[in-house]
Amino acid sequence: MKEERELFKKLNTTYYHPEQKLWSIVNTKEHLKELKDLFGSKLDFIEVEPPKQLPKVILNDAGEKELARCFQIIVLKGFSENTAKNYISALRSFFKYFEKENLKEISKEQIEGYVFELIQKYRISDSTQNGIVNAIKCYYEHVLEQPREYYNITRPKKSRSLPNVLSQDEVKAIINQPKNLKHRAILHCMYGAGLRVGEIRRLRVRDVHSEDGYLFVKDSKGKKDRHTVLSKYLLILLRDYYRKFKPSYWLFEGRDGEQYSSASIQSIYRDSAKATNSNPWSSPHTLRHSFATHLMERGVNIRYIQAALGHASTKTTEIYTRVTAINNKTMQSPLDNIYDSSKFEKKNKSGDKNQLGT
Repeated sequence: MKEERELFKKLNTTYYHPEQKLWSIVNTKEHLKELKDLFGSKLDFIEVEPPKQLPKVILNDAGEKELARCFQIIVLKGFSENTAKNYISALRSFFKYFEKENLKEISKEQIEGYVFELIQKYRISDSTQNGIVNAIKCYYEHVLEQPREYYNITRPKKSRSLPNVLSQDEVKAIINQPKNLKHRAILHCMYGAGLRVGEIRRLRVRDVHSEDGYLFVKDSKGKKDRHTVLSKYLLILLRDYYRKFKPSYWLFEGRDGEQYSSASIQSIYRDSAKATNSNPWSSPHTLRHSFATHLMERGVNIRYIQAALGHASTKTTEIYTRVTAINNKTMQSPLDNIYDSSKFEKKNKSGDKNQLGT
């Protein structure tokens, strides 16, 4: 099916996944018709039942009161807005399941039975399972003040999936796609400094240190402050943006001067990726992954990359070594080293000797 494969690769939104060693295409009615026309009777359909959605639950008064107490403590502990939202959602279902039980007396086995039922019934992902376990542990450790090791709940084996990364050409096309100056500045900032969506939203005007050549990132993941690189090209773009929009406090403001919304940033990226026919499975966070990978490919010290990304350990940063391009431009084969460091002689037909290598 060589001919069909080559034609498939030319269809809009097709993308190769090197880790899974397969091609995919965005699921639309138009693409489905194209596939039927292309492959005919060779096309095979495998029906996959979508996972059931976790049901919305209503708690009794006691449950709602306990949930409100949890939210208050989570906020007082300084957890991020997203973490608080996810924990409360997970605990709502947990409280409903054990509504007739005394939560202080529930055993580890009962909790694991609850998580096991969610896996079996709703086929929750590893990340969802981890989030539920984290929420339950947070409740017992921070709200009920149980010892940290009291509920050592079994977790799924940690996934070693590789981050999604764009080529430099794809990045250039995406970040230059928006006609709106603010949108273009946001995408340039995400890639140029390796920032998360939340960090873009929290950037203040005063966080741009043009003379010293860095961006100050306040309260990033884990409530940590850090410095990251400020590109000279990004600085030029930000100055143009500032002259036109004149933000007062937040670097990227909404209509009424509030923080720019996450949904808007997601929408800017999706529109740009779609318009440039780039990887449709990428996201704004892919720009951060690409920032780290491209620095790694250029041979930048991993400690600098770790600091720019705000990783607590180089072990987290090392994942990007697994996605860097492996070729004779980035790595020398030991075979080259053997020939480069030795001299080999070969007799020609006339008996003369030719030197090989240097």
